Amino acid sequence: MRPDPAGVVSLARQIKLSGRSYPLLEVASLVMQKPDRYEVSFRVQKDKEGKPMQRLWVCSLDDSAWLSESEAARHTLKAHFDTFYQTDRQPCDPPKGTWTLVGVFDEIVLGPPNYHGYQEKLREVHAQRAPRLPFDVFKSKVRIVKDEASVKSWLEGQSSRLQYTALNVPEPTTFMTLNEVENHFLQTHAASLIKEVDHYSLRRGEGAPRLPEPMQRLLRVNLERERKFPIRTMTALSGAFAQAGLQFYKRDKTVVQVCVARPRYLDLETISVSVGVKRIIEFIDTHPGLTRRKLVETLAPTPAPGTVPEPAASPAPAPAEAPSVPQTVAEAVPPATVAEAGAAPVAEATTDAPAPAPVAVPAVAATPTGPTHAQQAVLNDLHWLIHQGHVIEFANGVLETAKKPLTRPEPPPQAARPPREPREPREPRTPRGPRKPGAPGVLVSDNVGLLPQPAAVPPLIG
Repeated sequence: MRPDPAGVVSLARQIKLSGRSYPLLEVASLVMQKPDRYEVSFRVQKDKEGKPMQRLWVCSLDDSAWLSESEAARHTLKAHFDTFYQTDRQPCDPPKGTWTLVGVFDEIVLGPPNYHGYQEKLREVHAQRAPRLPFDVFKSKVRIVKDEASVKSWLEGQSSRLQYTALNVPEPTTFMTLNEVENHFLQTHAASLIKEVDHYSLRRGEGAPRLPEPMQRLLRVNLERERKFPIRTMTALSGAFAQAGLQFYKRDKTVVQVCVARPRYLDLETISVSVGVKRIIEFIDTHPGLTRRKLVETLAPTPAPGTVPEPAASPAPAPAEAPSVPQTVAEAVPPATVAEAGAAPVAEATTDAPAPAPVAVPAVAATPTGPTHAQQAVLNDLHWLIHQGHVIEFANGVLETAKKPLTRPEPPPQAARPPREPREPREPRTPRGPRKPGAPGVLVSDNVGLLPQPAAVPPLIG
């Protein structure tokens, strides 16, 4: 099992855009949650002589896998029957005679047991409905019923017969039974549609072909093992992420993380940085468990929503004068319009119409559509720190600075050894001569072992 290449590319792009650090184990578990996120591959194993231990066939029409050629041919004919053969129903005379008993299997009327086509119909239904069931067991499950409705149904079915015409062939051929159709399919089409392969890949999802039961059981066992600990998925993801330019490190020397940059400690005492970058580093160090939102709101808080002050109302005009324009309207109307209003006829100006009420502008709250300039500066500095590895943003949103690497203590210098004093020369030893038998210290052998032989042997008493 391996992750879908398109999904891996999407994951790598998301990690790069977010800049966060994700545990590789959780990413692999996320891939194994849905079948459409990974591919399944089967490979035929061979023995020492190079012969396949289990052969594998694939139907080229629907990309389905089968463990035997006969099963593959039977599936191809059943699933794509209308592509190769045309079925027509021709009227005919029903069988003559008196029929009272019929055989029934799973609501299928086989016909009377004494009918000449009963055995052929029995084998046909066995091949279609229960091919894995032994024929004798299948026959024992057939019920012999005495029912007029069943007999009438069989007679109506025998009043017409099916006729099959071969398609996609130079000369159209007509067949009367399904056995003839199957033999023609095996001789004409099976060789070009069914291929033996050594490797088979399957993308699970909607519309995927169903696997045979042994392969389905093998896939189920491997899926359970991989979901408990997806080591093969992690290996495939690490190789794909490395090709995409992502980096890996171990958090607390235990959990493998994937991110855009490996952690690099930023020493503020030796490296000169801007004031904004220094503030971010110091604030993250002094506030464990900090998130991006809290950082931005603390270093560059959002301004409170402001309101526009309400303008004062203008005094009412004198009745003999031209009506005065309210201040708010005068600011909104062009000067030419105001001049025309002042030059209105006197007859209209001296009417007893009430003076217009002053127009007030409602207070409008300032709603910012995005971050302020100060907040954007903090975000830019944080983006640079994350992509340089100086700050780590984990999958849960917690920010953390890269830790200072531990310096290994230098081993203490070894004390100088005093020079060795020269040894006095030894006197040469005198070579020893061969020992005489019976001399003191000479060992003799008997049936017990090595024993010292005495210097003088006492005489035997006779």
